[in-house]
Amino acid sequence: MKFKKLTLFVLSAVLCTAVLTSCGHSAPASDPESTPQPETSAAASSSQPEPQAVPITTRLRFSASGDNLIHNGLYMQANRRAGGNGYDFAPLYENLRPFIQDIDINWINQETLITDEFPPSNYPRFCTPAAMGNALYDAGWRVFSISNNHCYDKGADGIAATRRFWDSMPEDVLTTGLFSGAEDYSNIPIQEVNGVRIAYLSYTEHTNGLPTPADAPANVIYTKETDVMHQQLLAAKENADLVIVGVHWGVEGTHDTTQAQHVLAQQLADWGADIIIGTGPHVVQPIERLTAAESGKSVPVIYSLGNFVSLQSAAPNLIGITLTFDIVKTTQPDETSETLIENVHAIPTVMHYDANYANGRVYLLRDYTDELAALHGVRASYPAFSRAYIETILQNNISPEFLILD
Repeated sequence: MKFKKLTLFVLSAVLCTAVLTSCGHSAPASDPESTPQPETSAAASSSQPEPQAVPITTRLRFSASGDNLIHNGLYMQANRRAGGNGYDFAPLYENLRPFIQDIDINWINQETLITDEFPPSNYPRFCTPAAMGNALYDAGWRVFSISNNHCYDKGADGIAATRRFWDSMPEDVLTTGLFSGAEDYSNIPIQEVNGVRIAYLSYTEHTNGLPTPADAPANVIYTKETDVMHQQLLAAKENADLVIVGVHWGVEGTHDTTQAQHVLAQQLADWGADIIIGTGPHVVQPIERLTAAESGKSVPVIYSLGNFVSLQSAAPNLIGITLTFDIVKTTQPDETSETLIENVHAIPTVMHYDANYANGRVYLLRDYTDELAALHGVRASYPAFSRAYIETILQNNISPEFLILD
């Protein structure tokens, strides 16, 4: 698979000053303009302070959204909006467009295959029309994690088809998570933005029991392949300023993390991950900071962002997190640099649909009202669903250090 880069440039200028001096001749004291002037020596002029080069700081805002899970109701709604001719997914994401477009880099876990080479399909073997991927691009997403439990839903032909879709996207799109065999594992996807090089890696715990097809043009890397992950992280750290790792793991439908998640998160931190973004359980799970064994670096890990978009029928599945943080690179005059992650925040989202799963669309919680909650179709099964219910779920699972409720 090809990987693409977005490159911008930062220019700086240094101003220099020079001091010109001259010596005067003696003259009669009666001449007020002939007062002898002190000589200015070369040593004196060189004592003037030279302009000092200063560090250059580049700051980027980053967002990561959870599972973009396109059920049949969503693509059927998109088809009806298009008058039965094609698909219009734009309203699904419209409420988040201003928020996403105000951020420099937007990452998302694309849970389903995207292609028009197969007819759309629902659980358990998903396939989503290409118009959905185009809608994500139009709204502002550029980095797509595509390693998850549904990668092999359509076999080798499905993998080939979804790769053709991604290869047809504009040059500033980057995907992470599919590799063309072991010989491709060293080709780490790297994006450059404003002089900051960011490496992306994505792994999955399983593929719903489906093995890698024998004739598949690409494959995922499973979380049990620790040697492969270790080597990729070392290579990524060598070639990038920052390493972002996505992991599809955990138990679906529970806010509780597993021991396996914690063990792997610590390994990834020790091997060089700067931040770990978890997806897969379809509900939110906690955020914490780990300490890398050798460097002592603090590494944020969110165990699950929860769903971003879906038509699942349980209330906790409709509450998600978009993680935001700042990437800050400071370059010294000698060209050494340090890149840090700052201001890690959990921005809640709500997946809304009306009665009978109609009119699905996603909101930021800060824009979601009690009036909307009262109209949510999930209230047929969860009558307590409200802003207060949503906030309780979030507060029970996300530390106040990170959670932003308004």
